[in-house]
Amino acid sequence: MAFESLSEKIQNALSKLKGKGKLSEKDVDVAMREVRLALLEADVNFKVVKEFTNNVKERAVGSEVMKSLTPGQQVIKIVNEELTMLMGEKEAKLNFASTPPTVILMSGLQGAGKTTTTGKLAYNLKKQNKRPLLVACDVYRPAAIKQLEVVGERAGVPVFSMGDQVNPVDIAKASIEYGKRNGNDVIIIDTAGRLHIDEELMEELQNIHDAVNPQEVLLVVDAMTGQDAVNVAKTFNETLEISGVVLTKLDGDARGGAALSIRAVTGKPIKFAGMGEKIDQLEPFHPDRMASRILGMGDVLTLIEKAQSSFDEEKAIELEKKIRAQQFTLDDFLDQLEEMKNLGPLDELMGMLPGMNTKALKGLSVDDKEIVKVQAIIQSMTLEERENPNIVDSRRRKRIANGSGTTVQDVNKLLKQFKETQKMMKRFTDMEKTMKKKGKFGLPFF
Repeated sequence: MAFESLSEKIQNALSKLKGKGKLSEKDVDVAMREVRLALLEADVNFKVVKEFTNNVKERAVGSEVMKSLTPGQQVIKIVNEELTMLMGEKEAKLNFASTPPTVILMSGLQGAGKTTTTGKLAYNLKKQNKRPLLVACDVYRPAAIKQLEVVGERAGVPVFSMGDQVNPVDIAKASIEYGKRNGNDVIIIDTAGRLHIDEELMEELQNIHDAVNPQEVLLVVDAMTGQDAVNVAKTFNETLEISGVVLTKLDGDARGGAALSIRAVTGKPIKFAGMGEKIDQLEPFHPDRMASRILGMGDVLTLIEKAQSSFDEEKAIELEKKIRAQQFTLDDFLDQLEEMKNLGPLDELMGMLPGMNTKALKGLSVDDKEIVKVQAIIQSMTLEERENPNIVDSRRRKRIANGSGTTVQDVNKLLKQFKETQKMMKRFTDMEKTMKKKGKFGLPFF
């Protein structure tokens, strides 16, 4: 999980300040020393660490904090603000051309996940009602064109290719004309990478850039390479003038140093973060939300956005009516399990809630096998049993277990989970009714 180790260490360092009624400069020094070590261990650039801790300390020993009734909380607020500033302050969105098509040039070293990210970006833009076209300009790496075609198929986006015997600059120029003729409003060019930065790579990228004049030059870097990712970004930016960075494999990097260093070293924003291997696991990078997650404050906004994009609105309204009328059935229960699975790993989702122990949640997931088992059990029930599980006695349980290829214990477990879910939903609806009643009589409604 991204920033797992760093997050834990920073939270531990700052927690020592929380309970203190007064803070001395020495208290701040001790906490900042721990924060400094945590950042260095996370492979954050040394100069960035020094400037960050100096900024925090300078603000933390000011009269605003020292005279505060909750100085520890004030220091945490300062750290949160400085972390946000370090990663770019606010979300940096893509620049779109005033007259389509918008051209996006993807660059990066071999192995950073550039081709996969190109497909993910196309999928992301397609969901925003854009009509992207992918362009295969990597004519050197074996099967690179085929890989882009596979990724394009997964994203449901067309791929423009002229084979591996044509000059990449000619392919890029031809793709613009093709895109205009076919109504593509975004053209994403997948370029060749190398195992290291060389003059030939940079010259080719520069030639493609000059030929198509892109609105965006995105550099794809592997977050797990730490400081190397920052060095690569710096070199590409000096040569090519990138407009933004996409960090891949951020879900697998427990350190997160690249994310905290790249913006400060290059001056270029992180625009997207790859949070998994699936086609839909490319997220806009929000510095404020990421800072909040590092400090254990959660990321409720991203959680809400995930839910909104994954859940069917009509189904959600129908479900709400059923919950209010206490008519939630086993079929609804199964639907919700499947919706949860679509949202992503459960440990990642729970980690977005404030105060959650991300270490304890590691590996928590909605198991596909369990969902298949639940589905088999529910489908082995009669319609009456699904709508009213209270009628399922021992004889019926045995029949359902035999019909679903499971055990009576599995059936009992499901019925118990369903009953607990019903109770929880009843508590929510009762609470809502009580609050509405209080509001009606002019009492405070929170």
